[in-house]
Amino acid sequence: MTNTFLPLMIGFVIMSLGSLLIYMHGSKHPEIRHHTHFHAVVPFIAATSYLAMTLGLGVTAVDGETLYLPRYVDWTFTTPILLVGLTLTGLHEHHRHSSYILPIVVLDVLMIVTGLFSALADNAAERWIWYAWSCVAFAGVLYLLWVPVRAISDEMGGQMETVYRKNLLFLTVVWFFYPIVFLLGPQGVGIIDNVADVWLILVLDVIAKVVYGFLSASRFKTVPRDEFPKMA
Repeated sequence: MTNTFLPLMIGFVIMSLGSLLIYMHGSKHPEIRHHTHFHAVVPFIAATSYLAMTLGLGVTAVDGETLYLPRYVDWTFTTPILLVGLTLTGLHEHHRHSSYILPIVVLDVLMIVTGLFSALADNAAERWIWYAWSCVAFAGVLYLLWVPVRAISDEMGGQMETVYRKNLLFLTVVWFFYPIVFLLGPQGVGIIDNVADVWLILVLDVIAKVVYGFLSASRFKTVPRDEFPKMA
């Protein structure tokens, strides 16, 4: 834990401050205030995870490699929140299309859980089976976001469609690096050691949760009020 204390503590500090700053940075318009709440609570959950790992809670050894269980707890909560916010953007807040949200969230949670199964697997064959199945779930999430949800967003057009397209591209690119880091890391082929793995995940987490939160909040400020559904 000595070599990883610094990146884990940095993660806790950045996520804590990021949560507060995103909330303060969020738009005052009631139509999009819930999006600010989505993006503010995500780094707060991540800060809790980093605090737990800094204190050694949930940090265990599997086949001689360090496994950080709080990461998976974090991702199980934060990634669905990010996806719900993103999907609502793609649907332009029109809840008649909200049936897409459930399968996206379910596939996402399965992606995280099977990723954990891969890290916990007793042998290489099981590890790669669960890793492959996690990637299949990830592909399902991307398909729903890029095909049916994007088609709805394109049809509606306007500035909200631009925000969705930019947010979707940003999050897709960042999330693609997570399975790559896992593949190369201690639970994968072992090219990256534990310390480098912690630093790389930290960078990805900051980009996916803090940087993305700021960008999303800023982009929503460009959406005209008349593009949102009328309040009942």
